[in-house]
Amino acid sequence: MNQTYDLIIVGAGPAGLAAACCASQAGLKVLLLDEFMKPGGRLLGQLHQEPGGAWWNGIREAELLVLEAREAGADIETGVSVSGLERSSDNGWTIWTVRGCYRASFVLLATGAAESANPLPGWTLPGVMSIGAAQVMTNVQRVRVGNRGVVIGMNVLAMAIMSELRLAGIDLAAIVLPPGNALNGTSSHPAAVLDSLLRFADLAPNAMFKYGARVMQQSSLLRELALTLYPKQGMRMLNVPLQLRRCAVEIVGREAVQGVIVADVTSQGEPIPGSERFIEADFVCIAGGLYPLAELAAVAGCPFRYVPELGGHVPVHYENMQTPLPGLYVAGNITGVESAKVAIAQGKVAGLSIAISAAAVKAPSEVELLGAMEQVKQTRREALIQFHPDIASSRAKLYESEVV
Repeated sequence: MNQTYDLIIVGAGPAGLAAACCASQAGLKVLLLDEFMKPGGRLLGQLHQEPGGAWWNGIREAELLVLEAREAGADIETGVSVSGLERSSDNGWTIWTVRGCYRASFVLLATGAAESANPLPGWTLPGVMSIGAAQVMTNVQRVRVGNRGVVIGMNVLAMAIMSELRLAGIDLAAIVLPPGNALNGTSSHPAAVLDSLLRFADLAPNAMFKYGARVMQQSSLLRELALTLYPKQGMRMLNVPLQLRRCAVEIVGREAVQGVIVADVTSQGEPIPGSERFIEADFVCIAGGLYPLAELAAVAGCPFRYVPELGGHVPVHYENMQTPLPGLYVAGNITGVESAKVAIAQGKVAGLSIAISAAAVKAPSEVELLGAMEQVKQTRREALIQFHPDIASSRAKLYESEVV
């Protein structure tokens, strides 16, 4: 196989689909590749209520983007894994896949993000999974992950998916902190976790929680007091105890998960000897957070920057989503972990930018591209979910240091 396209997009999630729509509408011949059996990426597992009361249905959003991309003329191939890419002698790109070789003048990497793990004794038992796996099994595969579970790790992803599991009628016995170790960093420190929880107060299920969270955001004294008075048994959110003063010590079971041993912790996240207790459960979700899935960018030879606020190492890129490598672009969570809406906005920027660089028949104007870039910033400001603090300022510094 040796097919040639103007643009090949790796990753049919929100960023890739949005880019395919814009580039195809501009007249480019576009191929969209994804290793999953259906296009949509992480959109397929998303279902939550927005602050105004409307529901964000990721499956429906994905269907609309796929329809728009196909109507614009983009080819979408699923079940295709990409193993490598390299610059061709004709200044284009060669893409290596399980179905053979493709060539294109431009490549967009929209590979998204992957989940980190919080290792602890017993985490290889059947019934232990990442929180994202539970989301996909529940919302995409329609498979019940278990009857009673424990979530280890308190972050924005865990809070969002917790509500989705509850909507599916799945019982969660508790959400606890991960054990303290070098890999978990501050995710096992109650004070640091409380600060992160306050950043997404809009996800709180009632007005009292939302108001209290906003007040504590403004006062370090109130945060310290709240942490001191926080009950060991936790506070209930969506009828699930958020046990900010307990951590998981071990996942136990013989042939599968039978429960989790937890212990009370000090304000520094250190287990208190003698406080251990057993929580019965038949599945465990580990919520270790997300990091950019950027291996293909590394294979291509793209330089990287380490930006903790964006989730880790990200490919160097400019605000128009172009990398320093000619013809190579990135968009979505590979550039830094954010919401699906931001990924869609970035995908539009990438599609428009590539169409201009390719001198497409219906190439947009520079004014239209600048408008799309401003829309990314606006979408970021309005985002319900912020995975990390200082995302906007960190991106601004990254773009200021890189000049096209």
